[in-house]
Amino acid sequence: MSTLERIGLSALRSLDPETAHGLAIKALQSGLAPLPHPVTSPRLHTQIAGLDLPNPVGLAAGFDKNAQALGGLSRAGFGFVEVGAATPRPQPGNPRPRLFRLPEDRAVINRFGFNNDGAQAIAARLAKRPKGMVLGLNLGANKDSADRAGDFAQVLRICGAHLDFATVNVSSPNTEKLRDLQGAAALTALLNGVMQARAELARPIPIFLKIAPDLNADELAEIAGVARETGVNAIIATNTTLARKGLKNASANEKGGLSGKPLFEMSTRVLAQLSQLTDGEIPLVGVGGIGSPEQAYAKLRAGASAVQLYSALVYEGLSLVPRLNQGLLDLMGRDGVTNVKDVVGTGRSDWL
Repeated sequence: MSTLERIGLSALRSLDPETAHGLAIKALQSGLAPLPHPVTSPRLHTQIAGLDLPNPVGLAAGFDKNAQALGGLSRAGFGFVEVGAATPRPQPGNPRPRLFRLPEDRAVINRFGFNNDGAQAIAARLAKRPKGMVLGLNLGANKDSADRAGDFAQVLRICGAHLDFATVNVSSPNTEKLRDLQGAAALTALLNGVMQARAELARPIPIFLKIAPDLNADELAEIAGVARETGVNAIIATNTTLARKGLKNASANEKGGLSGKPLFEMSTRVLAQLSQLTDGEIPLVGVGGIGSPEQAYAKLRAGASAVQLYSALVYEGLSLVPRLNQGLLDLMGRDGVTNVKDVVGTGRSDWL
């Protein structure tokens, strides 16, 4: 981490978390954010759902909800970037405060509630995306929608022409009853609608499904079956959790989704279970608690073809991205692995 980044992170952490986040987005927009030097190597090149990635370290949805900082993010060393979530109509989300740092726990709690500028405004920004980046959008539903399942397809129709992939997000805990859409019948209908919208695009794109970590074995098996039947191209495991076990910070009981270090073990176990259930038929993206090369490597060994991070950036800054990639190279060298693809699933049994 550079001195400039250290000073900047310290200044941001002295502010209200949501204000600090807004300033970070503005810094990336304006080119004032200190960007790390990317780590590149053919050994990091990989693929997921037909997408060629320069490295397996991606940015999770939620950081750049409105696709405002694509230029800066395209130069930050990520292998791929996911923005959003976007809903058909703009919505303010839940009342503030709705974002909480838990520094003792290296965690974050948020209850944003899909606050965003709406699909039309986001599509206009996506249309001006930088060349060369692998870019996806997290699809969401309006809180007051009469047809939440239809909202996902509507966002894809509006934004799909400017994307490399889209993610169906039925796993956010911050929109009431949204997780009900993870049930087999509701999820099948929703995904069929999204697949129909994809078929209408001039350039059909991969569809990812993002799931919650708070699912039991039967629910995971059900979701894996639906994903296989509907033709989902990848599953992102996982979103934030409602669990609060072992937290130390005074904000631990705030409502919302918990992310960061405490999520690592739970989300990695779900990832490994999904890897076993899908047996390589559906590629997986590992998310939840990644803050070190060892943790990113563990996600890959548990069955992920790629990983995403967000919360650790609050504490580590963007310099974490090249540190993860260099660390992956070092760990692969230690283990005699030629390419990152050869790591995937080699340690799955450790988490089952």
